[in-house]
Amino acid sequence: MEFNRLIESAKEQGKLLLSETWKTSLILIKIIIPISIVTKLMNDWGLIKFIGLALGPVMECVGLPGSMGLVWATAMITNLYAAMIVFSSLAPAEHLTVAQVTVITTMMLLAHALPIELRIAQKAGVRFRFMFLLRILGALIIGLLLNQIYLRIGFLQTEYIALWNPGIYNPSWKAWAIDQVKTLLSIYGIILLLFLIVKVLTWLRITDLLARILEPVLRLMGMSKDTVPITIIGMTMGIGYGGGLIIREAQSGRLSKKDIFFSLSFMGLMHSMIEDTLLMLLLGGHISGVLIFRFLFAMLVIFVMVKFMRRIPDRTFDRYLFRTAVDKGKHGSKKKQK
Repeated sequence: MEFNRLIESAKEQGKLLLSETWKTSLILIKIIIPISIVTKLMNDWGLIKFIGLALGPVMECVGLPGSMGLVWATAMITNLYAAMIVFSSLAPAEHLTVAQVTVITTMMLLAHALPIELRIAQKAGVRFRFMFLLRILGALIIGLLLNQIYLRIGFLQTEYIALWNPGIYNPSWKAWAIDQVKTLLSIYGIILLLFLIVKVLTWLRITDLLARILEPVLRLMGMSKDTVPITIIGMTMGIGYGGGLIIREAQSGRLSKKDIFFSLSFMGLMHSMIEDTLLMLLLGGHISGVLIFRFLFAMLVIFVMVKFMRRIPDRTFDRYLFRTAVDKGKHGSKKKQK
């Protein structure tokens, strides 16, 4: 009898897990599909090249040749993989140093795939314009700082060596569609795995242990221990998956708006620290910038933000930085009354 109860309970938990996975995946799929089509059209129409040319003077401010503007523009509008292909075609003629490659790769890590990742943050409640400025200005500031540090101490001034050579890029819509289908199918599997990992870690009380370890750091950054599992997922796996889970949490009301805001802000500056960092190392970047300095920079920025946010009233926070589902409901009801 007890065994049958266990089986029934397992079935119920399995159904609930699959349902949660599908709902979270659907949120991301609805965001990714239309934005991916728009970015593909922008690439085909040459708009990304135009933006890259406009960024040329900005690149010179951080110690890079103007051609790197196209690399950063590609990263911001599409993704890191596309930017890596552009970089590999332009960089050999520029004779870049390791320091310069570290600057551009670190900037790419802070600001890439913005149309999708900013929409995910917006869906969770963070204002689009704030997250846009945070990512762009954060990338520019970290580029300026790294360039000055490397120049002043004479570090990494030898010519870079790339450990990765891109394959042949296929610009056809058919190849693009196949890649998108693969991406969308992988989203469901990865999110299911993430939900399982979170449940197992919770059951084993490992999340409690992580919460105790990270709570002082998170408290310093203005976040509660409830954000630990999701923030860790965002840091390690990426803002798409961490942000997707936060959207679900935001809709459930389990996290406060400031927990969501600071967690997503931190993810915006420091996410996918395993995969993306390795990609930039293969491109020729140095770990001092793409991982260590990036992490310290993200911590410092969030610390300053928390100190500043304590001084502003909730009304200002809601108006310029965060919009909750409750707020939308209120606005909607007011319109109906009018």
